Amino acid sequence: MNKTDLIKETFKKGEGILRLMPVFVPRRFSKSGRRLKLHPNDYYALGTVRGSIKERWFSSVICCQNGELAAEDEGLSYVETTGNPCDKITLKAFVEALGSELIGYLQDNYGTWPMYSKFFDYNEPLFHHLHLNFEAAAKVGKVGKPEAYYYPPQLNNHPGTFPHTYFGFSPEVTKEQVRERLLTYEKGDNRITELSRAYRIELGTGWYTPPGVVHAPGSYLTYEPQWNSDVNSVYENITAGEVYPYDFLAENCPDDKKRDIDYIMSLMDWEKNIDPNYRENYFRPPIIVKEDEYHTEKWVCYGNEYIAAKELTVYPGQSVTVYDKTAFGCIFIQGHGQFGGYSVETPTLIRFGGMSADEYFVSEHTAKSGIVIKNESKYEPIVVLKHFPASHPDTPNISR
Repeated sequence: MNKTDLIKETFKKGEGILRLMPVFVPRRFSKSGRRLKLHPNDYYALGTVRGSIKERWFSSVICCQNGELAAEDEGLSYVETTGNPCDKITLKAFVEALGSELIGYLQDNYGTWPMYSKFFDYNEPLFHHLHLNFEAAAKVGKVGKPEAYYYPPQLNNHPGTFPHTYFGFSPEVTKEQVRERLLTYEKGDNRITELSRAYRIELGTGWYTPPGVVHAPGSYLTYEPQWNSDVNSVYENITAGEVYPYDFLAENCPDDKKRDIDYIMSLMDWEKNIDPNYRENYFRPPIIVKEDEYHTEKWVCYGNEYIAAKELTVYPGQSVTVYDKTAFGCIFIQGHGQFGGYSVETPTLIRFGGMSADEYFVSEHTAKSGIVIKNESKYEPIVVLKHFPASHPDTPNISR
């Protein structure tokens, strides 16, 4: 059977639901939090030179920016087609072959599935960095990266070393003060977070982080829906004792701007960075959509024009039919039962390169028609996180 026929057969057999295989991503910096349910022997599955595995990507049709040693398909999601891992096909290929049959109106709006999500799992705080806006990213042939955070209690059995996140700078900080810190990037510890504000992470809540806002995520495992991009500029040169080279600051700048500190500073959205009401404008407590004796559904990422996410909980022994108005990806984080025609379960341990039954992608038609989710446990809820583009018609519209 050729590839196109296998794609169509898999789509039909799953009645518009695709089961995705786990995608684990190493990073060459920082330390793993070891909360990804990956087997302890597999955190260096790609070798020590690549760094430990610290992320799991979901519903991804893009590759990660991970250096010249990365595989060509690193970060891409794969669909399980026959039960044999050798027969896997990328989600990207499914989107290209099926188009609007899979992603509906998103095909006309974006020409592809436009976002992905991940768990990022660091035991140490991450460096103070920003993601480029769309204009700056286009200058290096990429797209901007808005992102959102949610902190699921089910995956945070320990807080790591620093469960606080820095956002932007204190309102009284000046551009000249930031500039002075960047000029010392190769001379010594620039201690740029001395100019910032840290917020203690509250499990079961989240934040929206616009492009151009400098931020240093804390050490809880974080669920992160984001746009199809992996571009940043790292403003902090030493974090938790780890030294970062100048390339981390300038790698996503045009060649003639890599040593231009003023250009690098222009990557910031300065007004958002010094917003005195930053928490009021960008903190995202959950918003309950529906709650009854069978289930609870909440928006956990919302309030922007790019990405959104829901958390759905089905109580023990209950069965519900849920509806959405757009295609979505999802990851189950607790419990076991039925999801449409699939048996779902949240794993205890996953081997690198192995299969699981916790991640899925749902077509627009199937989402609109409704999916039956049955909890087969007497005691434990089923909990699933669902990620969408924020063009989902029901996304909360807040003026911030």
